Amino acid sequence: MLLKTRVALAASLVASLCGLSASATELVIATVNNGHMIEMEKLSKNFEQANPDIKLKWVTLEEGVLRQRVTTDIATKGGQFDVMTIGMYETPIWGKKGWLKELKADAAYDADDILPAMKNGLSVEGKMYAAPFYGESSMLMYRKDLTDKAGIKFEGRPTWDQVRDAAAKINDPKNGVYGICLRGKPGWGDNMAFLSTMANSYGAQWFDMKWKPQLESKPWKDAVTMYVELLTKYGPPGSSANSFNEILALYNEGKCGMWIDATIAASFITDPKQSKVADKVAFAQGPYAVTQKGANWLWAWALAIPAGTKNADAAQKFINWATSKDYINLVAKNEGWAHVPTGTRKSTYANPEFQKAAVFASAEKAAIDSANPNDSTLPKSPYVGVQFAAIPEFQAIGIAVGQQMSAALAGKSTIDAALKASQVAAEREMKKGGYYK
Repeated sequence: MLLKTRVALAASLVASLCGLSASATELVIATVNNGHMIEMEKLSKNFEQANPDIKLKWVTLEEGVLRQRVTTDIATKGGQFDVMTIGMYETPIWGKKGWLKELKADAAYDADDILPAMKNGLSVEGKMYAAPFYGESSMLMYRKDLTDKAGIKFEGRPTWDQVRDAAAKINDPKNGVYGICLRGKPGWGDNMAFLSTMANSYGAQWFDMKWKPQLESKPWKDAVTMYVELLTKYGPPGSSANSFNEILALYNEGKCGMWIDATIAASFITDPKQSKVADKVAFAQGPYAVTQKGANWLWAWALAIPAGTKNADAAQKFINWATSKDYINLVAKNEGWAHVPTGTRKSTYANPEFQKAAVFASAEKAAIDSANPNDSTLPKSPYVGVQFAAIPEFQAIGIAVGQQMSAALAGKSTIDAALKASQVAAEREMKKGGYYK
């Protein structure tokens, strides 16, 4: 009897130790505090139940902070994270440097179902280094009740002059409605993501074919002048501090007549649980001035594995789960088809249930399909990217320019002075990078 008890105890101890070793694989996931990522964290218990040997630890950060943290960590080989949320800017640069592991999806994953624009933007020489969790372009989202009342019609892709005229007509601050809401918070992926597309449409470019910055050109000045005019005359107070989440909250409260931003916003502002104006929203393509080239951005928030992780297999398993068709179906089952992560898979747009639930689906896909990172400026440019230039120096340049644009918007600098300081900062970085003397 005593022997049996000892055997049982030993077996129990072995099982316990096995359990400990199984739970020892902790995946640290760095992600952004956007609605779809918060939903992923909530649903990740399904992954943990199916993979009891993997435990997930979440580090959820505001967009600008996330970019800084993951960039510092991967450049210094810090090894803090096993899975990183990165985008189309970082992926090709870091993939080329060998900082990311190539993704190896299994057959069930169906990588051919990923939209070509997304797959190409996250690949280097045909190898994928990040998988899109959600993809987006940008478009005009507006209150149809207000435009109808003012006799305004947006068809296809409106001009910036039409948008300014509409903003003037529907601006009603006494009743808490502002004509237009746009990003003002400084950051290369924040106010500069928006401003780059606006500048593109005015015929601007970041660099000419000799890599000389072009920030004091007439197209840049025209674009920034229109931007500052729109927000100072018809935007909410404090616009220079507003990013995606701040404007989303304003829009859902019914305070924005128009908003040009990420197509992913459409699923939130058309949700009656989140938005007071869910049934009053309509969509048009991103506005343009002299050209439609580069008038709307292309981006994916994607999941990648840093080369330094010790948990690459577990990380790959998690990424396969989070960016799969099954995950999209799981969100649809829990939250409805109008709330699934979009912009990633052909099968989502082909699904009749999604088409029925997502009133924004056709406008979003048209925007994604029209964005071309290889041909996004009217004059020929040496860089790839719509709202960024995919070179390592761009991050520092975009941050510096973003601060100048925010200062101009807040009235702390003139537009000319802000563009001049931007040009100086850009030239300094490009000379330091060895692009020219």
